[in-house]
Amino acid sequence: MIPARFAPRRATLALAVAALVVGAVFVAPGAQAGKAGKGAPMVQRPGVLSVGALLSQLGLPRTAGAFVDQRTGATVVTVTDQAAALAVRAAGLTPRLVRFSTAQLSTVTAMLGTATPIVGTAWAVDPAANAVVVSADSTVSSANLAKLVSLTKRFGAAARVERVAGTFSLRIRGGDAIYGGQFRCSAGFNVKSANGTHYILTAGHCGKVASTWYTDASHSNKIGPTAGWSFPGNDYAIVRVTGSVSTPGTVGSQDITSSGTPTVGQTVFRRGSTTGVHSGKVTALNATVRYPEGTVTGLIKTTVCAEGGDSGGSLYSGTRAYGLTSGGSGNCSTGGTTFFQPVVEALGVYGVSVY
Repeated sequence: MIPARFAPRRATLALAVAALVVGAVFVAPGAQAGKAGKGAPMVQRPGVLSVGALLSQLGLPRTAGAFVDQRTGATVVTVTDQAAALAVRAAGLTPRLVRFSTAQLSTVTAMLGTATPIVGTAWAVDPAANAVVVSADSTVSSANLAKLVSLTKRFGAAARVERVAGTFSLRIRGGDAIYGGQFRCSAGFNVKSANGTHYILTAGHCGKVASTWYTDASHSNKIGPTAGWSFPGNDYAIVRVTGSVSTPGTVGSQDITSSGTPTVGQTVFRRGSTTGVHSGKVTALNATVRYPEGTVTGLIKTTVCAEGGDSGGSLYSGTRAYGLTSGGSGNCSTGGTTFFQPVVEALGVYGVSVY
């Protein structure tokens, strides 16, 4: 998916990171913002807001996460004992007794982090399945796939391996979004600091490859410089707005007023300059992906599609910001998997907030 014109190799490896570029949320003078996807919930379910605190209260040995039941719409909290189940019911949520706790499943993910240096793999805890799901893309050889299967067998039902179509990649391509050098990425969310300075959040692999950003390919309308970036490991960057561009606190016409962490099973929306607005489900939190350009951890895994040119853009639901597009596999014709950098981490690191 990386255009041949992006050789030489050194630049390509650094830039290939700029996967899946999402629609800019800033609006250049005279530009018209697009509309957010219809059906985006404007408020969270009452239980969803208390899930994080409840999981923290239960502790790692007594739960394995939470998810939204796709049949009933109820928020389900997994538990390992009856006392924890009573606490979940008292909070107005639905408990489900499971075999493995977060602490036990974390042992599996930790092992995978040190024992599987195989590019094209990803893994995360699926709370609905109460197991660690290891995904292998089409670049993983049959021999390496067999190694993964053998590696996870020791954990029995706590882990399984799946083959996914396409490749886990970070892609960049030409188009209109935000431009740095010969490359394009997308703005994720407009944010500001306590002193009122305006910034734009985008993907870290984008911030890594360009020092100054513009609204156009001819570099005639300046946005500002890259003020910080983190990739690999993380995948976020921040651009300081110094040019004469308007930066409303929206994704298209959808106002963004808060940030948070989604729940597994929740419907979310992604806005991209290549493919527009698409929706899907969150399938896992704290996912790890081994891209050719480096490993990124702590990602949000989803069924939302994305394509080359959608990178750095916004993951949201209603007025709440969730993430920045990192990379994935597949496309918006046949579907795929897309991973997102949690926006709350970037907001905390840079001391900024959505508005």
